[in-house]
Amino acid sequence: MNKNTLNISLILIFVLAFIGFNSLYVVTEGTKGIVTRFGKVVRDSEGKLQIVDPGLHLKAPFIDQVKALDVKIQTISSSADRFVTSEKKDVIIDSYVKWQILDAATYYLTTAGGNKMQAEELLRRRINNSLRSQIGRLTIHQIVSGQNSGKNQATEEENVFDSSDSEVVAVASQSKRDEVMQNALKDIGASAKALGIKIVDVRIKQINLPPEVSNSIYQRMRAERDAVAKLHRSQGRKEAEAIKAHADREVVVKIAEAERQARTLRGEGDAEATRIYAQAYKQNPQLFEFLRSMDAYKKSMSSGKDVLVLKPDSEFFKFFNDANGAKGTN
Repeated sequence: MNKNTLNISLILIFVLAFIGFNSLYVVTEGTKGIVTRFGKVVRDSEGKLQIVDPGLHLKAPFIDQVKALDVKIQTISSSADRFVTSEKKDVIIDSYVKWQILDAATYYLTTAGGNKMQAEELLRRRINNSLRSQIGRLTIHQIVSGQNSGKNQATEEENVFDSSDSEVVAVASQSKRDEVMQNALKDIGASAKALGIKIVDVRIKQINLPPEVSNSIYQRMRAERDAVAKLHRSQGRKEAEAIKAHADREVVVKIAEAERQARTLRGEGDAEATRIYAQAYKQNPQLFEFLRSMDAYKKSMSSGKDVLVLKPDSEFFKFFNDANGAKGTN
């Protein structure tokens, strides 16, 4: 084999390899491919767009191009927007939507060749319109708390648990906000199908109030809290007075009972002392009389300045004249 033949063979091998390389393409996992030929979408025998699943595929080299569409779940974070509630009050809601390509062919045709930015812009319009309609059915309280109000809420709370055959069955109670968001999900999902898109979920990320509404609500909340605080303080004072009155009554009762018992004990003690003295005096009346007289002398003459005006033969001085108490004669 001469040198020219070898060069031609190498060139042919290189050309064939290059053509073969450009004839193969890979659609990665999580994407689907749309094949275009000279800028036009390749269709099958039935006239439908040819959708290529993940894997290794063949295409006409140089003339076919492959557009990859991401079919994984995507997120649209809408900017905070102002909505009007059923009370005709404004709220600023920041929401997000999870979506996914359901029909790649429809998506490609309705979004100018699979333009993601255009698809999200179309979805934002639908989302905004649906949320505006659904939020208009709620009050601010229902939006913020996520609960029903009034009779519906009481009914749900009563039906939270139901027992049957000794088994407790939890009955799902859906909040008003969740119910409205599910309705919004259905509305958006129905309109998104026309774009070949599936709406996976719609959620409220943040709820704010306009400054003019926030101030009025904060003032009302402060007034309500003040009223509750005053009620608690008044109830506290009432209970304190009741406790104090009860304690004072208990003190009076206990003191009276203690004084009664003290008087009883004192009376019993005096009676017992009198009995003991009487028994002692019966044993030696003269000694008792002498001791009593000595006590009387001591008490009446202890200061040294006492003046007694008595007769010399007075009964008071009988022990002065005679140790036995016999009256002396002048």
